[in-house]
Amino acid sequence: MHKLKPLNDFIFGKTFGEKGDEEQLLSLLNAILAKTKHKKLVKIEIVEHRTFTAEIVGDKTSILDIRAVAEDGTRINIEVQLRDYGNMDRRSLFYWSREFAGGLAKGEDYSLLSNVIAINIVNFEAVAVDDFHTVFHLWEDTHRDCLLTDALEIHFIDMKKFKALPGKDIKNNSLHRWLTFFDQNISDDTLKELMAMDTAIYKANEKMEFLANDKEVLRLYHLREMAQIDYNSGMKKAKDEGRAEEKIKVARNLLEMNMSHDQIVKATGLTLEEIRKL
Repeated sequence: MHKLKPLNDFIFGKTFGEKGDEEQLLSLLNAILAKTKHKKLVKIEIVEHRTFTAEIVGDKTSILDIRAVAEDGTRINIEVQLRDYGNMDRRSLFYWSREFAGGLAKGEDYSLLSNVIAINIVNFEAVAVDDFHTVFHLWEDTHRDCLLTDALEIHFIDMKKFKALPGKDIKNNSLHRWLTFFDQNISDDTLKELMAMDTAIYKANEKMEFLANDKEVLRLYHLREMAQIDYNSGMKKAKDEGRAEEKIKVARNLLEMNMSHDQIVKATGLTLEEIRKL
C-alpha cells in the first residue's frame, strides 16, 4: 500500500479537516495549545474546506488550510507549509487578519469579534530561535507582562528543529507524539508504539490508510506533490540564472580591468568560450 506523507497539505487537510475528523483534530490542537496553558478544548466544529479540485490542488500557490471553531467561539486556522516561499511572517498575519475580520458581519459590534489562533507547521526556519515551537501575542514592549488583547495568537512549529531535538519524550508529551507521527520516515515499530499510546493518532493513521486506498485521493495527492516539485524546480532555475548573470557581470568588470582570460576563468568558473563571447 502507498504510504502517504502526513504533511502533504492536501492529505493533512483530508486527515484533520473533514467532518468526522474531530477526535484527531482536538487531540492535535490540545497538544499544541498546552504550551500557552489554554483551557483544554472539549468540542470543536470543523469548518469544511471548499471542494478539492484538480485546479486547486495543482496550483502551487493555493492554500490548503484547516479551519475550526472552538466552543467559546475562538477561531483556529492551521496551515502546513513545507517549503519556504518567503514572507512567512506577513503571510501568517494576513491569514490571521482575514479570519479575524471575517468573524464580524457588517454593522455588528467589535466586541463580537472572536479570538483567532493561527498555527503554522513548517519545515524551515521561520523564527530565528532554537525552540521548535514558538508563540506570538501582542505584548507591550517595556511592560512585557502587559497584553493588549488575547485576540491574536500565532504559533510556528518547526519540523526541522523538532527532528533535530535530542531525547524526544513521546511517553509524556502529546505534541512530541504528534510531530513524531508527522515524520514521513517513521519506523513501523515507532508508529505502532504511538498508536498504542494515543487513540487519536490511531484514528489519524486509520484515516490515512483509508485515503491511501482511494484512487481519486491518490491522484490529487500526486498532483499536489508535483505542484510543489515544480515550484522548487522553478526556484532553482531562477537562482541558477541569477548566479550565471552575476558571473557574467563579474567577468565583464575583470575584462575592463585587462585581466587575462585564464585568470577570469579561475575567478568566475565561466569557460573560455563564454568569456570570448563577452
